[in-house]
This record gives sequence, C-alpha cells and structure tokens, in this order.
Amino acid sequence: MKFILIDKIVSLEEGKRLTAIKSVSLAEEYLGDHFPTFPVLPGVLLLEGLVESAAWLVRKTESFAHSMILLAEARTVKYKSFLPPGAQIQYTVEAKAIEESVSSFAGCGVVDGEKIVEARFGLRHFNLSERNPALTTVDAQIVEQMKNRYNLLSQQIGTSNLKLPGR
Repeated sequence: MKFILIDKIVSLEEGKRLTAIKSVSLAEEYLGDHFPTFPVLPGVLLLEGLVESAAWLVRKTESFAHSMILLAEARTVKYKSFLPPGAQIQYTVEAKAIEESVSSFAGCGVVDGEKIVEARFGLRHFNLSERNPALTTVDAQIVEQMKNRYNLLSQQIGTSNLKLPGR
C-alpha cells in the first residue's frame, strides 16, 4: 500500500469494533496536488482510512490468517466536510459480519465531534497462495509485515500480543 492512513489504534474489541486515529500533516505528498490552494485529505483517502481500520479488525480477529484484505464494495458513502492539514480524524468501524473470506462493516470518521465521513462497506480476504501455491512465502512475508505494523499501531492500547522478530 502506498499510503498508510492510520497512525494509531486506540481501541479494539475483537470481532466487533475498532477505533483508530489519523493526523493529517501538510508534508503528506498527496496534499500538494489535491487542491493546491486549499489542501485537504481526498475523499477517497477518507474512505481508505475506514477500510484500513476495518482490515486491522479483521486481521486481529482472524489471527492474521490472510495476507490480502481488500475493499470489495462501498455503499452509502457520505462526505460531510473537509479534513485539512493539522486536523485529526478518529475512525470507528463496527463489524456487521466477519466470515472466512468476506466481512461487512459500518464506519464513520469524526473530527472535533463532527462526523465528516460515513460508509457501509465490504471487504474480501484471501491468501495469494490460494490462486498460486508458489506464493506461499510471499503470503508469510506480508503477514509478518502486517503483524509488525500492528504492533507499532497498537502500542497505546496494550493489545499487542504479537512478538517482533528478535524479541
């Protein structure tokens, strides 16, 4: 993934809910092109923040069983305001269902008590080796990278029970 749109996971109830934070900095490269005289986080990246939050909930709930977690569908996406540099958004996603290869969620992003994005969406999850057994090693590498990133993102909530390599 080119952008990481979650800075910190602040709460997690496995299989149910996750809350995460994203702080927007003027240094983020996409702001230079997205309305250069009025920089704001693009709407599609607001949605991606919800998707990333939900993907962490799936990974943790399923013990990192899948290397790939992708947006399958987005429904009723509503954008209500802009997210400028210096602002911080709190994403909350609630699982409607988490099954072996698909999941569905409702989520919203809130800034200073104001809901600025909300959506219902579905994810699909799988391993690359399901389509090509030669990619089993790649799956393992991706899962390990995601475990390490989860450890970094979740330090504040004390739910990090995955061990970093060499520790």
